[in-house]
Amino acid sequence: MDDKDLQQQKERFQILLKQLEMTDDQIYPYFQNGAILKLTVHKKSKLWDFSFRLENILPFRILQLFDRRLNKTFSHLANVTFHITTVKQEYDEQLVQDYWEFCLQEMEGVSPPILSLLKEQMPKLEKQKLMIRTRNETENETIKKKYGPIIQQAYEKYGFPKLTIDTVIDASNEEWEKFLEQKQKEDEERILQAMMEMKQNGKENQTQESKKQEGPLIIGYKIKDDEEIRTLDNIFDEERRVVIQGYVFEAETKELKSGRTLCTFKITDYTNSILVKMFGRDKEDNALLASIKKGMWLKVRGSIQNDTFVRDLVMIANDINEINPKKRLDTAPEGEKRVELHLHSQMSQMDAVTSITDLVEQAKMWGHEAIALTDHAVVQSFPEAYAASKKFGVKMIYGLEANIVDDGVPIAYNESHRLLSEDTFVVFDVETTGLSAVYDTIIELAAVKIKNGEIIDRFESFANPHHPLSATTIELTGITDDMVQNAPDVDEVLYKFKEWAADSILVAHNASFDMGFINAGYKKYLQVKKADNPVIDTLELARYLYPNLKNHRLNTLCKKFDIELVQHHRAIYDAEATGYLLVKLLQEVNERGILYHDELNERTGDSKAYERARPFHATLLVQNETGLKNLFKLVSLSHVQYFYRVPRIPRSVLLKHREGILIGSGCDKGEIFEAMMQKGPEEVEEMASFYDFLEVHPPEVYYPLIETEQVRNEQAIKEIIANIVKLGEKLSIPVVATGNVHYLNKEDKIYRKILISSQGGANPLNRHTLPDVHFRTTNEMLDAFRFLGDEKAKEIVVTNSQYIASLIGDVKPIKDDLYTPKIDGAEEEIREMSYNRAKEIYGDPLPEIVQARLEKELKSIIGHGFAVIYLISHKLVKKSLDDGYLVGSRGSVGSSFVATMTEITEVNPLPPHYVCPKCKHSEFFNDGSVGSGYDLPDKNCPQCGAPYKKDGHDIPFETFLGFKGDKVPDIDLNFSGEYQPRAHNYTKVLFGEDKVYRAGTIGTVAEKTAFGFVRGYMNDHNLHFRSAEVDRLVKGCTGVKRTTGQHPGGIIVVPDYMDIYDFTPIQYPADDTSADWKTTHFDFHSIHDNLLKLDILGHDDPTVIRMLQDLSGIDPKTIPTDDPEVMKIFSSTESLGVTEEQIGCKTGTLGIPEFGTRFVRQMLEETRPTTFSELVQISGLSHGTDVWLGNAQELIQSGTCTLSEVIGCRDDIMVYLIYQGLEPSLAFKIMESVRKGKGLIPEWEEEMKKNGVPDWYIESCKKIKYMFPKAHATAYVLMAVRIAYFKVHFPLLFYATYFTVRADDFDIETMIKGSTAIRAKIEEISAKGLDASPKEKSLLTVLEMALEMTERGFSFQKVDLYRSQAKEFIIDGDSLIPPFNSIPGLGTNAAINIVKAREEGEFLSKEDLQERTKISKTIMEYLENHGCLASLPEQNQLSLF
Repeated sequence: MDDKDLQQQKERFQILLKQLEMTDDQIYPYFQNGAILKLTVHKKSKLWDFSFRLENILPFRILQLFDRRLNKTFSHLANVTFHITTVKQEYDEQLVQDYWEFCLQEMEGVSPPILSLLKEQMPKLEKQKLMIRTRNETENETIKKKYGPIIQQAYEKYGFPKLTIDTVIDASNEEWEKFLEQKQKEDEERILQAMMEMKQNGKENQTQESKKQEGPLIIGYKIKDDEEIRTLDNIFDEERRVVIQGYVFEAETKELKSGRTLCTFKITDYTNSILVKMFGRDKEDNALLASIKKGMWLKVRGSIQNDTFVRDLVMIANDINEINPKKRLDTAPEGEKRVELHLHSQMSQMDAVTSITDLVEQAKMWGHEAIALTDHAVVQSFPEAYAASKKFGVKMIYGLEANIVDDGVPIAYNESHRLLSEDTFVVFDVETTGLSAVYDTIIELAAVKIKNGEIIDRFESFANPHHPLSATTIELTGITDDMVQNAPDVDEVLYKFKEWAADSILVAHNASFDMGFINAGYKKYLQVKKADNPVIDTLELARYLYPNLKNHRLNTLCKKFDIELVQHHRAIYDAEATGYLLVKLLQEVNERGILYHDELNERTGDSKAYERARPFHATLLVQNETGLKNLFKLVSLSHVQYFYRVPRIPRSVLLKHREGILIGSGCDKGEIFEAMMQKGPEEVEEMASFYDFLEVHPPEVYYPLIETEQVRNEQAIKEIIANIVKLGEKLSIPVVATGNVHYLNKEDKIYRKILISSQGGANPLNRHTLPDVHFRTTNEMLDAFRFLGDEKAKEIVVTNSQYIASLIGDVKPIKDDLYTPKIDGAEEEIREMSYNRAKEIYGDPLPEIVQARLEKELKSIIGHGFAVIYLISHKLVKKSLDDGYLVGSRGSVGSSFVATMTEITEVNPLPPHYVCPKCKHSEFFNDGSVGSGYDLPDKNCPQCGAPYKKDGHDIPFETFLGFKGDKVPDIDLNFSGEYQPRAHNYTKVLFGEDKVYRAGTIGTVAEKTAFGFVRGYMNDHNLHFRSAEVDRLVKGCTGVKRTTGQHPGGIIVVPDYMDIYDFTPIQYPADDTSADWKTTHFDFHSIHDNLLKLDILGHDDPTVIRMLQDLSGIDPKTIPTDDPEVMKIFSSTESLGVTEEQIGCKTGTLGIPEFGTRFVRQMLEETRPTTFSELVQISGLSHGTDVWLGNAQELIQSGTCTLSEVIGCRDDIMVYLIYQGLEPSLAFKIMESVRKGKGLIPEWEEEMKKNGVPDWYIESCKKIKYMFPKAHATAYVLMAVRIAYFKVHFPLLFYATYFTVRADDFDIETMIKGSTAIRAKIEEISAKGLDASPKEKSLLTVLEMALEMTERGFSFQKVDLYRSQAKEFIIDGDSLIPPFNSIPGLGTNAAINIVKAREEGEFLSKEDLQERTKISKTIMEYLENHGCLASLPEQNQLSLF
């Protein structure tokens, strides 16, 4: 370091000393020649770290003073730390001892016994070593290894050299022995005490409960009422003592490893949120802390600290008091409470944030007798609303806020039979001070007269509004105050215009607006009625003639026709441009054969009119069941036939289905309010007669209209409301005050803001401030309408809302019963089919065991009307089998013997048995001695000598239909993935197009998405929230509807004697009108108990089996299930002819469905199964929860029982308990309880013990959370064994199929190079462990298969331009030729194109290949580098001859 630098550093140090006021003569000498070497500033954690250089080590009192002053001086800026390096490191024992306690403070997180040992002594200095006394060897080691270095660093920090720390054992050995003895004693006492406590706890828990409920919760001291309460939004920094209060929205109490209890909860006062932590001080505290739950209101006192763990400010609480929140109350007297008739739930897409349940609960608490639900365009909250209304006893009014469109907006008004080609037209335009013909006025009127396509005259005039123009008007029109200042008055201008226009046809772009002002002006100033001239609207005319333009604004149309528009929104230029536009449009009209003015509205074949009209809102409320069905129809039509950006309902369609529905006039987007705002009361009268009631909202709900300058001020809003009320009186239509509710409390507004802000410019609500639209009480509503006078306010808020509610009957949107399809003769058909098939196999008469099982099942199936479901499944499966695809059954359908006989499943649930295919002789083993018929030894029939067929898996029927046989059967069928769409379409053939729908789903905002929205909102508005506040906002935004979708395989079937509208409306998934299938509008779970759902799923296994069958010609049903070579692969690699080391796997099950995953391979290594029934056990164990890990695994390892004895599938429990002698119905109950994770009750345990059930079995039952049905497991294993057969006996067919059907990611380069390269790649990915990407993990599985294949002596060739297929691996001798889509980056479509192009003839050159197949340059390079294009020249050769 040069002297100049050092000098600078010394100067800085002098300045610092002055700041610290440490320049006295007594102190200064110690700091002479001091320097500041460095200052590190940590911005995030607000920490300053100084590095000083001094001559000598400071005396301790000087250091203390320096430390204090330094911290104090900068405390408002940051926390300060420092360390000192000294030039002369001289010290003695006294100095070391002075510093001792101060240095111990540096030691955080030291175990308390060691800390007290250190604090209670003064170390000695012997030969430059610091000697510390300890009591025993353990402390010796701990201090030397763990704490020595910390003490060393602490001293170094203040300028000492590196001190050597040594220890000396001080206590005599006797003391140590004593100590150990004491400890042992204490431990024993503790154990005793713990046992006592556990017993006591059982008793205490009951008393605890009653203790807990008394009075509000207080932990620590009571917080006085006069203490200042801080709002959370002005806590920015660490503080000593603060009192806050608020609502707890998340709480958790957990025990730490140290045994202490920590309670953390997040609290909000709606200005911000904070995380609060409190440690329990004793047992009583712990119990109290555990009682802090979400939903409480608390007052908390404590300190604010920066928590390093959550990296945020948190409060460490000392005292917590429960408080009564200030709740909004409805103070209206009983019987005089309002009814909310306009309310949105979370199903109003991305717009409303409260669930209907919460809103209904609030209505109940306020004593409202009824509440309406009117979501935007959907009724998806009905099921939840129905449940909430039943739960809280509040009458539910079901409805919807619809988007209504007029069927066609007329092109011509005041129609008259005048020949267009010979008439005179006055094309005019007005500029105004605003949009309302009532409240605003004309400032410019200009027009051109046109005849025979030429402009023959012009009219132009400004009009004086007698008030300054608003900024918006000046900006939009370019008209300034001085232009209109000396202009004539409006009445004069209108008078001149009326004279000038005479009886010509008036033309304007968006004529309803311009004519609105002309008519209002004529009436107001000239005291004449409306203009009776015929009118043409060029906007509607253009929409009709050119429906495909993106919009029909004047400037867009002028561009299309090349008309000059000098300055848009100035009347004279607009009028002239519109004149030229009219000429063009009239030419087109003439060509279409429309000659007269009165023919313009008779547009023919115009089915898309609903797309052009602007939707307005209206509220529809259901009065009765007829209305409900009509509403369901309207919702369906709006989503299916009239969907354009939003679901629309044409007015004519609404009129057709109006029975049983009350129509209200909606919000400010409704036509009544809009017309009242823009056209004036007279115009509105004829519109109003369409409605059953008129709605008005509190004035503040309309505030955005002032902001967007549609109305001038609050006074104008109140006037419009008053006019609507008068209109109601005049026409005797009830006027009701509604709240347009979008959330429950005022504080919830922020959630709606975030959701709407996430949609950006697409949502018009982002263009202005959102109004307050919380659920208002009667008193809040009355206050809002007080300006109408108390009596009128009460009439519209209370009387009329109750009156409308009284017109509504009892409506049930969800049915109680199950309605299954009926097929005539289904019962007989199932009975006959089952018996015929059974007799084919078991002979006639049937063996008693078969007969009994069939009768038991048929009685149950037919008795409960499920025969149809079997018949449908049978037909679907039969169709698939006829089309050459096997079907795997999923779930418990395999427990039904009737399902086996009707070919729905291949799993035979009878006890294991032999049956002779020739003479039908059979032999059953129904004593539980054999697990599966497939495991019986081969045997010939004693009667005719033919080899026996073996079958039967011993599965009780009860697991499928319940003990009484009345559980709705859920038949899940696994079709081949490529066959699934055909199976789906076959249901349309079976039932008819309008009886089958895909099961609909509703996608709501998930936590992750909400987090994104909140983050986005923070960035857009430049805000920073604490993480607790982010959590609160995320919680508020989750659960709101975002989109709709469909279940991957579920098909809902409507019986032919019912209508889909009896259950649910319908729509397209995600409103994609091009989709093949329509879905249910309700989420299918809510109608699960009313309609039959078929699960027609797509799966790989049947596809694999199909391909193997095509390649080998072997019928999969004839494959033996007990081939010893095949069974060996489940426990070793022997039958594959490789060693474990070669393939890096101890079993041969790679690529076998259900048995190839790491988890299951591990299980196979531990259990080494050898029989089919043991494989079924493995399948059951691997799919259950807490069935294998920590349960069966330990039982097998400890030798308590064997693999075949542990509990694997749910059915095992029932079968085993019945064999043990338990009552069958009890055995069923126990199985149901265990499989759902509910464990056992003491009485059942008693019963099990009585019947000799071993203890390990009972314990095992108690641990289980979820179990697999045995039928499902058996079906899986059957598929697996068939595929394994090919793996052992036809390896190449197996590998070709595996890579074709199952593998998605390839590393074809490595695979071609052979086993060494593959192994290296596997090791590379494995080394990454959990850091491997999902793509690498799926590649790993493919590489393991490739390694096994190459080790078995097979190989991969390169992609071959002429022999490779698009997507199938093909066999060539002992090797596989990969398809084109195995090339990285080459998709299946591109692969298909290469194959198509190849069929057209050989490729002449690389250029020709690229042109014909359209593949990218990268892929060309890839093919070239791999030598696939070796035979091709660069460009086409011209052969000259």
